[in-house]
Amino acid sequence: MTLAAPRVSPERARPLIETHPLRHPDQRDRPSMGRRAWWLLVLNALIPGSAQILAGNRRLGRFGLGATLAGWAVLIVLAGLALFARGAVIWLVTGPLSWLMLTLVQVVLLGCAVLWTVLTVDALRLVRLVKLPAITRWTAPIASLLVLALLAAGAVVASNAAASGRGALSDIFAGGGLSVAPSDGYYNILLLGADSGDGRDSMRFDSISVASINADTGAVTITGIPRELPHPPFSEGSPMLAEYPEGFRSHADSTCGWEAWMNQVRNAAEVCRPDRGSGLYPDAAAHGSAPGIEATKDAAEGVLGIEIPYYVFLDMNGFADLVDALGGVEIDVAERLPKGGPPPGSGAHDVDSWAIGWIEPGRQRMNGDTAQWYARSRYTTSDYDRMKRQRQLQEAILAQFTPENVLTRFSAVADAGAELASTDLPRGKLPEFFDLMMKAKEQPVTRIELTPENGIAEKTPDYELIRKMVRDALHPPVEETPAG
Repeated sequence: MTLAAPRVSPERARPLIETHPLRHPDQRDRPSMGRRAWWLLVLNALIPGSAQILAGNRRLGRFGLGATLAGWAVLIVLAGLALFARGAVIWLVTGPLSWLMLTLVQVVLLGCAVLWTVLTVDALRLVRLVKLPAITRWTAPIASLLVLALLAAGAVVASNAAASGRGALSDIFAGGGLSVAPSDGYYNILLLGADSGDGRDSMRFDSISVASINADTGAVTITGIPRELPHPPFSEGSPMLAEYPEGFRSHADSTCGWEAWMNQVRNAAEVCRPDRGSGLYPDAAAHGSAPGIEATKDAAEGVLGIEIPYYVFLDMNGFADLVDALGGVEIDVAERLPKGGPPPGSGAHDVDSWAIGWIEPGRQRMNGDTAQWYARSRYTTSDYDRMKRQRQLQEAILAQFTPENVLTRFSAVADAGAELASTDLPRGKLPEFFDLMMKAKEQPVTRIELTPENGIAEKTPDYELIRKMVRDALHPPVEETPAG
């Protein structure tokens, strides 16, 4: 006799079927499906890949979770390096492997944005939107897509920042001079400012100064050289010394002449020569420089009595962009200054007829346009006053180069820097110089102005006195303690 199997109702059989609240939910229970949807979407946002492991394609989930954990590990390592080994981070970003590292960062961040998009779309598929309560059916995907937009946008912005940094490093440090050791404990850098552009073949440097950076402490001394400093001498070994053994001289010529001033050395060394200065400085272009700049270096060395291996040229046409990229600069304005300049041949006396605006006295945060006019304005003050304002701006910009400010505005700063600056600083020196710049921010800047009020005659400067001023500032005499 065969016994019939007992009949079991579907309701009693349901527990025998494999059930899991996330992987095999009861789709007829809409409140439960709503709670499940929020769990999966929150997990997807916090730990990408976890939603797929719990309720979807486990292979995709393992890949996403692995990428997430790897990303967290890299961030933890970088945070540790930034706190305890900042030099290593600087070396990675600016050193010999910086191009490779920044390219890798860019690719990885774009990959993260794509992966987050894939995982989020898949998570929305897993929650089965048609089975959700009406409110959750709309709010869950909107919230999920907003989180995705924030994460993906952040990754794209960071990727663009890496690309901007790589491009700026390549543009600014395209050449690069020879790497040299500090001279008497200092790195001396010639700082040049001018308006470049089409038609400026006879461009003269409007701002000339030398930054001397202590190689141990980062302390900065900036020496301002008047652009109309007459008959500057050239340093020993300079090709220009053979041309002008008694100091720089003027040259009257209807086609291409110059005054015997510091800012016109470039004309004599480069602009007005048939070979454009290649005979004087044949290696200049290969090292990221130019004959006119090298000749100006040699003149600055002769004037100050120090070795100047590097230069940084700032194009004032891009100066405003850098100031804006840094969020402006804090300046204490001593006197009212006009913006703009008089039409050619009209004279500068009736200021109100041509001024396009005014910079009022008092402490203020300047945007790029105002800062640019603050550095340029010269029709109601002297060149010496303008030199002081330019040095003031240099210090204010240095103060804005905090790690936080640069990181939050990295793309804008990098793009502005690429348009603004050119230099022959070796790229391999960047980690060392960046570290020195951070040290410099903690100390006051020493300024030396070669002006009449400091005892330097305008027409007949005493170059021995100038060299002594610089020497005493960089290496202060040690007072001997009286015996007993």
